[in-house]
Amino acid sequence: MSEKIFLCSICNINSGTCNEDCKFCSQSVRYKADIERYKQKPIEDIQKEALAAQENGALGFCLVTADKGLTDKTLDFVCEVAEAVQKTAPKLRLIACNGTATLTQLKTLKSAGIKAYNHNLETSEAFYPEICTTHPWSERYETCQNVNEAGMVLISGGIFGLGESQEDRVSMLESLASLSPTSVPINFYHHNPALQLSPNPLKADEALELIRLTRAMLPDAQRIMVAGGREMMFKERQGEIFEAGANSIVIGNYLTTAGRAMHKDLEMLASLGLEVATQV
Repeated sequence: MSEKIFLCSICNINSGTCNEDCKFCSQSVRYKADIERYKQKPIEDIQKEALAAQENGALGFCLVTADKGLTDKTLDFVCEVAEAVQKTAPKLRLIACNGTATLTQLKTLKSAGIKAYNHNLETSEAFYPEICTTHPWSERYETCQNVNEAGMVLISGGIFGLGESQEDRVSMLESLASLSPTSVPINFYHHNPALQLSPNPLKADEALELIRLTRAMLPDAQRIMVAGGREMMFKERQGEIFEAGANSIVIGNYLTTAGRAMHKDLEMLASLGLEVATQV
């Protein structure tokens, strides 16, 4: 495979404060998961993470907040962080992931230098009430439409292994295709004992098939990214995700779970003869 691999890093700038009841998410206050919780990460710490990501070849840097959607206070903080990160790590393409967002809010983020917005559909519209009851799937879809209307890059994907059927997976991918996202993050449910869902039933071979299916159903997406749950799902077989159609990964830690050291992923890519993308 000659395609260069796009690397992205995510930064949890506000952790474990969400009041929603998404059954897959340890950041919900309802489940009392044993995670680190804070309102606003110090900007100096965020800048250090951004610089480390840039030095390890990441092109994307995602600013994540744990709430249903943007409030005025959160919007101001994300914009402040974005401006600070651009001074420290100017090569990074800034992404925001702050839940539901209006067109006006997205335009504000765009004016602060944020190029892309990540909002996942998570699963099919039909299955969504099984994993979340505090807001409808339609709000997620509408936010993605707002991203497109704001002229930002849309990043939208979902989670496999929540107990959904194959029909649900196909339905989610059809909905994603209708939004024309530039990047499609594929996450594999990483179980936390505090959560109500059962552990992910998928095996590595099934997960690889889902990557192939995603690539087949979203042929126009520039990037199929394997994100959360990669290390847990594939273990020593992580290199096979690229043969299945992935051309992007998250490096470093995730939101509430640890990834592997960034240099390990760089070594893996080198061993596979894959180059790291140096431009978007």
